Amino acid sequence: MTHQTRTVFETERLKLRTMNEYDAAFLYDELFQDKEVMKYYPSLKDKQQTKEWIAWNQKNDRMYHTSLWIIEDKETNEPLGQSGIVLQNIEGQTELEIGYMLKKAAWGNGYAAEAAKGCLTYGFQEMRVRRMVSLIRPENEASVKVAFKMGMEKEKTISKWDQIIDVYSITRNGGNGSLTE
Repeated sequence: MTHQTRTVFETERLKLRTMNEYDAAFLYDELFQDKEVMKYYPSLKDKQQTKEWIAWNQKNDRMYHTSLWIIEDKETNEPLGQSGIVLQNIEGQTELEIGYMLKKAAWGNGYAAEAAKGCLTYGFQEMRVRRMVSLIRPENEASVKVAFKMGMEKEKTISKWDQIIDVYSITRNGGNGSLTE
């Protein structure tokens, strides 16, 4: 793992940057060991899984120029969570998923929507992709609201990771949803 990070993009209040090994303590303590934060994931992550998570994201960044990134407060550099764009296999199709997860202390401030909209803009304008998705458990109302704020619409329901998952999608310049406020 490397110590260097790269700022991927900034929004009004946030900076999203690549992960490094120094992010392990934050990810482990504030996200992966918090049962409320991890409520919609199959299990908590231990310290070794956290290191593997960082390595997986670094590999994705090197190979595909996309991954989950650390969300930081632009003014204080305080880490707030992670958000980004990752490859997902959905019923045999490779899709680009916008994901987001915030520490509990950052909930309710609009950070998830701001980071996710930043990812959407980055995907459409910088990566020049045509379509993006978010995979959300139906009972995760907060994430559904973020998907709607991005202009996504529910497309279908699938089975993935031994769970029922709703697929929300948006297509650049039309299709499901639109890139509007």
